[in-house]
Amino acid sequence: MSAPPGVARPDPAGTGEPAPVRDLADAPGPSRGQLLLALRRMLGDPLGYLGQARDTYGPLTAFVVADPPAVLLSDPDDVHRVLVANHRGYTKRTIQYDTLATVTGDGLLVSDPPRWTRRRRMMQPGFHRDALAGVAAHTVAAARSQAERLRPGVVDVDEVMMHAALEVVGAAVFSTDLSGRAATLVPAVLTALDRVVLRARSPWLPPPAVPTPGNLRLRRALATIDGAVADMVRQRRADPGRSAQDVLDLLLAGTADDPEDAALAAVRDESVTMLIAGHETVASALTWTWHLLVDHPDGYDRLLAEVDALDGDPGLEDLPRLPFTRAVLDEALRLYPPAWILTRRAAAEDVLSGYRVPAGSLVLVSTWALHRDPALWPHAAAFRPQRWLGPESQRGPRWAYLPFGAGPRQCIGKDFALVEATLMLAVLARRVRFHRPEGAAPPQVEALVTLRPKAGLPLRVEYRRAASS
Repeated sequence: MSAPPGVARPDPAGTGEPAPVRDLADAPGPSRGQLLLALRRMLGDPLGYLGQARDTYGPLTAFVVADPPAVLLSDPDDVHRVLVANHRGYTKRTIQYDTLATVTGDGLLVSDPPRWTRRRRMMQPGFHRDALAGVAAHTVAAARSQAERLRPGVVDVDEVMMHAALEVVGAAVFSTDLSGRAATLVPAVLTALDRVVLRARSPWLPPPAVPTPGNLRLRRALATIDGAVADMVRQRRADPGRSAQDVLDLLLAGTADDPEDAALAAVRDESVTMLIAGHETVASALTWTWHLLVDHPDGYDRLLAEVDALDGDPGLEDLPRLPFTRAVLDEALRLYPPAWILTRRAAAEDVLSGYRVPAGSLVLVSTWALHRDPALWPHAAAFRPQRWLGPESQRGPRWAYLPFGAGPRQCIGKDFALVEATLMLAVLARRVRFHRPEGAAPPQVEALVTLRPKAGLPLRVEYRRAASS
């Protein structure tokens, strides 16, 4: 069997002769009899199963009972092939993104070219380097406002981070103060995303149009989200003389020549995508970062010493003076990547790990399994921020670290998120220190649309300096 054009078949023996491409039915994976147990484990404990599959079956796990089949990848070279080198050979028409589209519509996160290409180009100027100064200023303001609201005692840091990230995305992406809507908007986003996860794991549920209790909750959540977006659009259209240009301005300008219904749908879908992806993922990363810091006081002390050496709150220009703070964030993104699984559908036949993957196959890439693979990362399970400060040999291979995806579909807001999260950590760390309440257990990880702490992250607040300082 020959490989598709452009595919270099492996030569593991170094003989100069490429190895024959094998049929996917011969690849390691659960047998027909084991498949039911595998699916039950995957649905009930997806993170545990992903690591188990990686350790049991190696770089490619095949699920060949269904037609088309599915494969789970744990090899950085295969990941590079799917997300970068042959990205045009794969689409996002998978259950993961199709169910997410019930919330986001055809936004960047779920769409394919040519719609994705046009919208990405339309919005890209809003995420260029020049925009990062505004992101930094809005982040410092949001961090200060959250610190002002903190009181001694135990708080849910997960909720605090959700509110803080919502303030930043509202100001930086939409030039809008969303802090007054946080009490309703944050629960609406979480409710909508919870329904997405449930539907992806239970495809037999009635379609969204059927008025079940769960679907009615989803409708109310979407009405809240859509209402916030509609208000922002209405206010922007009432102020056509604005000199500043944010992402909402770019969307409105880029769709001005489209039919009215199509323009409204595009602005709605991309705005909802930015609203959700721009705050829920960053909040997840920050929440797990605080969790790791309170459990590693030496690292926490080092971070505090670094931020205390600054003359006041940091800005964009101070990021080079925060190498350890950034390393802490990078390590948190390794251990708790918000986007813990990426899925693609093979548009044409391909070869992965030496096996023929038929067109239509479902391809799963788990950042969780890649980031924690002991074969790829020294001390893979340990929290070691210093690995990001030393030689690259302390880290995993290039394509084993994908907190923002890779290739052309890499998250448009990557730089936005890294600036925001690093400065949020630094500004809050100057003002307060969090502690695990006595007797409290570490949070359980829930693999939802992002990784979330199952019952929030309750931590005790200790003031270090006045919130206003």
